[in-house]
Amino acid sequence: MTAGSHKSSGFPSQRMARTLTRYSTSVSICSMPKVRKPTRASSSRAKSASPSRAKLQKKKNLPPAPPAQRGGVELVDPRVQAQLKVYDEALSLFRQQKFARAKVELEKVVEGPSKELADRARMHVKIAEQRMKPLHDQNPRTADEHYQRGVAMMNVGRWDDARESLDKARRAAPKADHIHYALAALDCLTGEADSAMANLKVAIQLKSENRYHARNDEDFAFLQEDPRFTELLYPEKDGTAG
Repeated sequence: MTAGSHKSSGFPSQRMARTLTRYSTSVSICSMPKVRKPTRASSSRAKSASPSRAKLQKKKNLPPAPPAQRGGVELVDPRVQAQLKVYDEALSLFRQQKFARAKVELEKVVEGPSKELADRARMHVKIAEQRMKPLHDQNPRTADEHYQRGVAMMNVGRWDDARESLDKARRAAPKADHIHYALAALDCLTGEADSAMANLKVAIQLKSENRYHARNDEDFAFLQEDPRFTELLYPEKDGTAG
């Protein structure tokens, strides 16, 4: 075989090899899908969605709000709200010493749904009846009569007369918790902090429920900032409960 023939026979094979190489290379390369970069708006929406879901979850887990109260009386029931309105009107008449009209309104309160308000109204009915008696019949003799007169004097702002009657009631019934409680309330109204604490302590010792009554009693607002008052009404805070 001549040199010329060898040269001509090898040229096509080299061109074919290059062609095959070009085809095989183009076939093996696959186009990759483009990955979208997150926009600023979408990332901010994702960030804001997570805290909002957390806030909704927290709201779901929150306990229900306690019912509205005034002086220890729950005001959820509209009938109780109406009963309280009548009670306030009756007390206004009572303080004006219009005892007959006050008694009529108080008797309506006694029939209402709230036992707490009914008990208070019942006590004021007795006092109104006592005050409506003729003067010669108004001389109290028993501890309960002295107590009722003392509370009546408190309600019209006659502090000295109230103290005189309540002191007589306490001497007649030294173990009556409600008399000590009334004296403590009177002490608050007249600015006697030490005496108020002493009387309230005795009232609670005689009947532990008085501790819870005093927590919601507006008459004891005078002692709200006194640490002794807090210790007496909330003994569980310093581990002395029971």
